[in-house]
Amino acid sequence: MKITQTTRSSQQGKARLSSIILLFLVLSGSWLLWSGLYKPLLIGLGLFSCLLSTYLAHRMGFFRHHKALLRQLPKLPGYWLWLLKEIVTSTLDVAKIILSPSLPISPTLVELKTLPKTDVGKVILGNSITLSPGTVTINLSDGKILVHCLTQAGAKDLEQGSANRRAAELEGKVK
Repeated sequence: MKITQTTRSSQQGKARLSSIILLFLVLSGSWLLWSGLYKPLLIGLGLFSCLLSTYLAHRMGFFRHHKALLRQLPKLPGYWLWLLKEIVTSTLDVAKIILSPSLPISPTLVELKTLPKTDVGKVILGNSITLSPGTVTINLSDGKILVHCLTQAGAKDLEQGSANRRAAELEGKVK
């Protein structure tokens, strides 16, 4: 019983009330701006979902990493633009493969050492790889990431390390 409680409390991390309130306000403000629907029932459901999201973030240990996330915030727009370019390029490559009568695929598994050192950086790397069509992150553990690529060319591109470097740069670890 003590092991479970220790694990749960260490996973939650320390959270200041101001951090929790700030997250709730950011989520609520974002929801209100993006929804465009201001009926009482919908506002109530939106606020409930923001409250639930804030609670789950606390339970999942978000506040253990919130300082790292705040340091990454100014660098995110550039990263998102780069990722969008990669997604569009990958989408076009996969479309060419699908439309080709010979269906030139060569499924390949690639294992890479992750350059990001924090859990947040590693998750950003894994999710970025999975967002690009033709690649799926299969496993992330012990500083290594296992990726399934649709083609050997895609695997070679991944091995060149652009995504890995970009994710590490968000942490400020690589220049």
